[in-house]
Amino acid sequence: MKALRWYDSRKVRVEEVPEPRIEDPKDAIVKVTSTSICGSDIHLYDGFVNTLEKGDILGHEFMGEVVEIGAEVRKLRVGDRVVCSFTISCGECEYCRKGYFSLCHVSNPNAGMQEKFLGGHTAAIYGYSHMFGGLSGGQAEFVRVPFADMGALKVASHLKDEQVLFLSDIFPTGYMAAENCMLQGGETVAVWGCGPVGQFAIRSAFMLGAARVIAIDQVPERLAMARAAGADTLNFDEVKVHEVLMEMTRGHGPDACIDAVGMEAHEGGFIGRYDKIKQLLRLETDRPFALRQAIMACRKGGVLSVIGAYAGLADKIPIGAMFNKSLTVRNGQCNVQKYWAGLLAKIESGAIDPSFIVTHHMHLDDAAAGYEAFTEKKDGCIKIILNP
Repeated sequence: MKALRWYDSRKVRVEEVPEPRIEDPKDAIVKVTSTSICGSDIHLYDGFVNTLEKGDILGHEFMGEVVEIGAEVRKLRVGDRVVCSFTISCGECEYCRKGYFSLCHVSNPNAGMQEKFLGGHTAAIYGYSHMFGGLSGGQAEFVRVPFADMGALKVASHLKDEQVLFLSDIFPTGYMAAENCMLQGGETVAVWGCGPVGQFAIRSAFMLGAARVIAIDQVPERLAMARAAGADTLNFDEVKVHEVLMEMTRGHGPDACIDAVGMEAHEGGFIGRYDKIKQLLRLETDRPFALRQAIMACRKGGVLSVIGAYAGLADKIPIGAMFNKSLTVRNGQCNVQKYWAGLLAKIESGAIDPSFIVTHHMHLDDAAAGYEAFTEKKDGCIKIILNP
């Protein structure tokens, strides 16, 4: 089969590899019909995630048709059309039973490796380095799906792939970002980053009762998409974000701030150069400018929701501001299965059509060009679907 493999920073290529096989009775094999490139994949593409090895198959957002099941799979049948969660969860450990599916205590076969970096271990993630399990990703023609009864959601045939594909990650992730804000109704929410997760966070914040959403980015196409959702927008290349946010909120700051950027935030000036140099020298792994700005802008007693991916260490976090303003901080990888039923119902009812995010369709053979276009934001690229 064909699959996209990583070889070095910004060096990926589609190659022939062996097809996956059933390795455990709870496994299923899925023939991929659609997969996509996620912003989190770019951290791998750029070489900023430890324990990625040459030849690893990338991709964690995918869906397709079940073509084989293990002896202990009960909920799926060959021929079922499914979307697969980007995190792999057993559904039975103490964390899964509490709804913390991204913290599954069982699914990561390389738990010891992760504990060295995190002080503990979390769920495995498809195609996201050996620290996160070393499992082959979904930018391929076929994928082995462990704990298939827990990790594959059946979807109806009348829904198009682009309507349901993003239940694999970015739709529930954006929704969790907004839910983490603990909205009661009438709040102002600021969202840093108008990429795909940020776009779903904006729409989810409105669905959960926000009166106003302020979206912060510098890419015109992303800002236009945010405005189409009803958000006010700020181009951080054109305004001093903190000052404008204070003006827009009568000096208090937003009630909740969402960091949907993560470890590769962009910023000019001294602090931007500082982060880039330290990251290149591996003296810090993450560039946390958006996080710093969100902490400083959030109102006293407000909520900071961090959903952008961070890999390791970051400098100059204003913890004094976070502490003295009594901010509540909520963050983490998305517990996808917690949101599946409710979000699928919203799609089926027409309350939201996630296909709005798709700007490009490409063949899997062209995935390397897709990564370049997505990274460099070429041709108005916001979200790419790859079809094997």
